[in-house]
Amino acid sequence: MFQNTEKVPVGYSTADYWFDLPKELIAQDPLEDRASSRLLVMNKDTGELEHKIFRDIIDYLKPGETLVLNNTKVIPARLMGTKIDTGASVEILLLKRRENDIWETLVRPGKKLRPGAKVTFGDGLLTAEILEVVDEGNRLVQFHYDGIFEEVLDRLGEMPLPPYITHKLENPEMYNTVYAKFDGSAAAPTAGLHFTNELLDEIAAKGVNIAYVTLHVGLGTFRPVKVDDVREHHMHTEWYHVTQETADLINKTHENGKRVVCVGTTSCRTVESASTPDGIIHAGADNTSIFIYPGYKFKIMDGLITNFHLPESTLIMLVSAFCGRDKILHAYDVAVKDKYRFFSFGDAMYLY
Repeated sequence: MFQNTEKVPVGYSTADYWFDLPKELIAQDPLEDRASSRLLVMNKDTGELEHKIFRDIIDYLKPGETLVLNNTKVIPARLMGTKIDTGASVEILLLKRRENDIWETLVRPGKKLRPGAKVTFGDGLLTAEILEVVDEGNRLVQFHYDGIFEEVLDRLGEMPLPPYITHKLENPEMYNTVYAKFDGSAAAPTAGLHFTNELLDEIAAKGVNIAYVTLHVGLGTFRPVKVDDVREHHMHTEWYHVTQETADLINKTHENGKRVVCVGTTSCRTVESASTPDGIIHAGADNTSIFIYPGYKFKIMDGLITNFHLPESTLIMLVSAFCGRDKILHAYDVAVKDKYRFFSFGDAMYLY
């Protein structure tokens, strides 16, 4: 926890985003019925709060509005292996696919996995060679295998659950959305975990447009802010893609005077990254390191469905940029008192 110093204006100090969270409110397991989680609804102008169930979200979405979902898929990116020369146990976490079966990875323990080190997984089904050390101690790793990499990964890999989840996940697919399509994330876009296919069908039947974007979520989403002044924070980079169909749908929604509601901070960061200052979103694929904190002017997003975030995280700063820091911290205070469930497998908020 940071101490706010007088020289950093209120709202720009990391300490300004602290709140006390009892450990028992961190959800350890997903709900069997995804849409039965609780939903705290907040009007961002008045700060008025309503306590609902997630499937009530349909009552807040109107015909002609567009709901934006991130269809990235979490891969079983955690590989437990053995160093070939010493037999030491090691772990490799896949972060970003490069080319020719080379991945940027996070390795443990780092001191045992220097360039040239070789690792085997699953009795030789998969082998890896450490090529070089890159930014922040990450390693570039060359993999060797027979067949299709995704199938090998399905056999040998584990879901890379966030560090605050200590329970074993019985059904790995509960850490993916029902609409997950494109492999590439090391963490789930968790606001989307609350949707069922039935709920999405009901929303579409009401005349709400469903649009998809892709942003592959990196582990940087869990990286703490280590500077006192948030304006000095170095944001991680993630790859996104917006199709022409989605760009046209979002632009048309605004032309018609209707709202665009993002599901999750990753969808928000994607549409805001892909848009120009005139409020037009453009199709394309790129890397983004957009950092949204108070003072940011939203160009595309009019409403946000999101989970409850970690104290002093970039994500609580994002929702504070949308609603105002005081209103968000008040809502979080209410959520703690009412024992809402927090973080990835927790309850949701709807901010409008």
